[in-house]
Amino acid sequence: METRDLRVQARGITQNVLVGGPADGTPLLLVHGNCSSAEFWAPLIRRLPDGVRVVAPDLRGYGRSETAPVDATRGLGDFADDVAALLDDRELFPQAGPVVLAAHSMGCGVAMQLLVDHPGRFAAMLLEAPLSPYGFGGTRDLDGTPTTPDFAGTGGGTANPDFVARIQSGDRTDESPTSPLSVLRSAYVADPAALGEDEQLLLDTVLSTAIGEDNYPGDAKAVSEWPGVGPGDRGVLNTMAPNHFNLAEGLAAATAKPPIVWVRGDRDAIVSDTSLFDLAYLGSLGVVPGWPGAEACPPQPMVGQTRAVLERYAQNGGTFREVVYDNCGHSPHVERPAEVTAELLGLLNL
Repeated sequence: METRDLRVQARGITQNVLVGGPADGTPLLLVHGNCSSAEFWAPLIRRLPDGVRVVAPDLRGYGRSETAPVDATRGLGDFADDVAALLDDRELFPQAGPVVLAAHSMGCGVAMQLLVDHPGRFAAMLLEAPLSPYGFGGTRDLDGTPTTPDFAGTGGGTANPDFVARIQSGDRTDESPTSPLSVLRSAYVADPAALGEDEQLLLDTVLSTAIGEDNYPGDAKAVSEWPGVGPGDRGVLNTMAPNHFNLAEGLAAATAKPPIVWVRGDRDAIVSDTSLFDLAYLGSLGVVPGWPGAEACPPQPMVGQTRAVLERYAQNGGTFREVVYDNCGHSPHVERPAEVTAELLGLLNL
């Protein structure tokens, strides 16, 4: 499927939106994750049949959308409200009515917020490698109990500064383990060969990330608990800190419950119970010094938390299905594009 860019004014900013398929096609909304853009969906979009109407926005500060501040005290609300403003745009969605939504990683948190705030707008959801409903880092059990009162080890200060600097400089080399290309190969997928001819395009999406305290990674605060850094109130990583983002109750009690398909890879390095981006898990490996031990600061059980909340979602009248791909990492639609496309077509009834 071929796509074109549309520039849309909404909520005071200019959003770039990839649009493909016929005006009367079955509507599909795609929401990308952190350090990527709408074009990260390219391996999936090219496999969709002509009868699908694809709408894939670049979130603020990513891709070709305007760089605008992100208020982290609203959790992922700024991103969600930006996307919600597109739902009633008849150039994007000529037909009124519920749409199928597919989201990746942080974008799944945006999708959860949309589900809670806009009941009845979604016919079904595919959540790929989803952010835990309790946020990223800083919680210790399946109930999302905070590890410390100050949510230490979460937020903008947890980003690797060399990775951030290399995005800002547009580094396209693989000379460092923390270069964007190296991180794309090692963390976004389990097998770098899966990137194939899309590698440079997908790298472009990573490098499109706006850098700064109002965007990625955000600001940080010094705290007394290990590792000495806690969430600020501005920028992307703080939107997912558990003091700002916790949708477990809202998701389980959502007034409208579209069917959810949850897809993930069994070798996900980013969203897992052994995440290499969770400072508590890195501490347990000795990578971050001074870790106070498993009783004081256990790694976040991200996958277990998502499963527990979706089970409550089902108990309250919804349905979900978990699909796990063997030898697959954080981006199943890149590594298993045919299988993920098939799951999505099932939700689209095509």
